[in-house]
Amino acid sequence: MTQPLIVMNVVGLTHEMLGPDTPHLSRLAADGFAQPMGTVLPAVTCSAQSTILTGTMPREHGIVANGWYFRDLSEVYLWRQSNRLVQGEKIWHTAKKRDSKYTTAQMFWWYNMYADVEYSVTPRPSYPADGRKVFDSYSHPAGLKDQLQADLGVFPLLRFWGPGADITSSAWIADASIQVMKQHDPTLTLVYLPHLDYNLQRLGPDDPEVREDIRQIDAVAGKLIDAARELGREVVVLSEYAITSATQPVHINRVLREAGFLTVRQEPLGWETLDYGASRAFAVSDHQIAHVYISDPADIPKVAEVLKQTDGIEMVLDRASQAEFGLDHERSGELIAVAAPGAWMTYYFWLDDEKAPDYARTVDIHRKPGYDPAELFIDPQIRFPKMRIASRLARKLLGFRYYMDLTPLDASLVRGTHGRLPTPGKETSEAPVFISSSRRIARDNIPMTSVKELLLELQFASQPSAS
Repeated sequence: MTQPLIVMNVVGLTHEMLGPDTPHLSRLAADGFAQPMGTVLPAVTCSAQSTILTGTMPREHGIVANGWYFRDLSEVYLWRQSNRLVQGEKIWHTAKKRDSKYTTAQMFWWYNMYADVEYSVTPRPSYPADGRKVFDSYSHPAGLKDQLQADLGVFPLLRFWGPGADITSSAWIADASIQVMKQHDPTLTLVYLPHLDYNLQRLGPDDPEVREDIRQIDAVAGKLIDAARELGREVVVLSEYAITSATQPVHINRVLREAGFLTVRQEPLGWETLDYGASRAFAVSDHQIAHVYISDPADIPKVAEVLKQTDGIEMVLDRASQAEFGLDHERSGELIAVAAPGAWMTYYFWLDDEKAPDYARTVDIHRKPGYDPAELFIDPQIRFPKMRIASRLARKLLGFRYYMDLTPLDASLVRGTHGRLPTPGKETSEAPVFISSSRRIARDNIPMTSVKELLLELQFASQPSAS
């Protein structure tokens, strides 16, 4: 008989956090085992999750970052939702070969939409033609999100990302996951709990206030663990990456612009936008890595030389060296820049803040050509931020268009980052963690590519593995 399992993705959790602040997680580790886990390059959400669920490297599953340049469209897209972007056999495909009755619930893991699982829920606002954004979720079956939101309220999107992000969103996801387990009894339940991601980036991993965040996520995880055990499930808790101190933003697109490779377009209202198709080279920045797309192969050595001379960039990977890291996929940039310890890559391409595009000062994860952790802050230069927020919300409530211009353009505010592989000598402290309620799958070494098979082993016991 297939053993039901819940897998909780506690983002940013490390082995070193287990202790007095994590009684629930520490108890789970004591009953089973806990081990630092290997990661992949880039150590970012979409790449790590895809490796966990397929058991393959980015060269096989194709998720080379949280977003990339779609060359045929000449557009950059981050944080897409279609599961069809992930290439290869996911864990539920392999499991169904052994048990045709196997069912999966995917609760807020990324690439959630159109995954061929039985139950899924993910944030999905509605965008009316008048420019408003109405908070909502997407689910399969379609009525599942209506049932959950009737019982738990509308998913708190403003607490999931942005300056208001806190434990509220993870607590909602946990409650929804418990309800799905009780009502639908999936064989595998995948739960995404992002809470630690917020203050570890805002404050940095060494800030004492982070201890309270660790206690909060432990309490939420404990509630899930208790519910799972009451329902007869094995429990695995893992994370995607460790967050390390950030001390140096690297404005890689400004470097490429000043070297004559990047082209901007002057917009009618006075700001600039990055013109991807007209640029000889530009970067899609994602935490501590950046994919650099170069239109003319003859420019690759020239761009590589510029990047190698840039302070804060440790490595520049061409196609051959990308292969060493399992990152040589057609979606990857012609070059990949990897930050030095403590450094991270901004997406900023303007040279004058007065010409920054309008989206730069907002939380806009889909329009920016790179990841922007400054979205976690309210611009400290705004004298009366609560008054500005109130005026914007009043316009929203009245049905008018509004511009929530609260995001700072000061990258030095960010105190934590991730994306590169652990620094040599810090493979334990800068690694994600794997915790299991069962010692049966204990290993001294757990590469991220082995997680899929370990989960299947836990569920299928003596049955032979399949790929």
